[in-house]
Amino acid sequence: MRKLVIIPTYRERENVSAMITKVFSLPEEFDILIIDDASPDGTADIVRSRQPEFPDRLFLLERPGKLGLGTAYITGFKWALEHGYDYIFEMDCDFSHNPDDLPRIYRTAVEGADVVIGSRYIQGVNVVNWPMRRLLMSFCASAYVRLITRMPVRDATAGFVCYSREVLQAIDLDRVRMKGYGFQIEMKYTAWRLGFRIREVSIIFMDRTAGISKMSSGIFGEAFWGVIGLRLRTIRPASGTSHSK
Repeated sequence: MRKLVIIPTYRERENVSAMITKVFSLPEEFDILIIDDASPDGTADIVRSRQPEFPDRLFLLERPGKLGLGTAYITGFKWALEHGYDYIFEMDCDFSHNPDDLPRIYRTAVEGADVVIGSRYIQGVNVVNWPMRRLLMSFCASAYVRLITRMPVRDATAGFVCYSREVLQAIDLDRVRMKGYGFQIEMKYTAWRLGFRIREVSIIFMDRTAGISKMSSGIFGEAFWGVIGLRLRTIRPASGTSHSK
């Protein structure tokens, strides 16, 4: 089974080389696709300098500017499908998601889950070094999503996720509308509405120790209002697929 980890980057020079080294040191083999949004700090240059070490496993897509987290992942999903990957992972570059959890998330997918979420909230609250305000905002956002959508997911805004190829083929990626962390909700909700099996795996989320956070109140605002719109939307599988709930 071919496995790809998609990592969007913007100003991640402090983390990107260490992340590449860590993922490629895992006992399970994962390829990496870095999608860099014209980082002014030379993040893409660092990735290019590492590519000769991993000529068939480390890939780089460069975009002309900050175009949003959701559009980065959509670009990566389409690339992964075109290149024949079976399991596609989302992961942050700042080590808030521990790469050591990748094999465990992958095993859960192989055991029968279509979407596997690295969840902060299924065994208490597993978040380290976040300020209380941000923690409450995140926790309450997931509770709000459950209330509005009835989707049985404890960590709807999680960004550490594995999708099977079948899920990404069934979702009409061109119709995904939200660009920030609302994107994470929209993808999970769409997969659930199409009848795919979602499982959550408990992880410990560690706030970044290097680099700059990209979180903003606007990101949460988009998610808040976008969730209401999800309930009103008709969810259909992408053209050419038949998977539905």
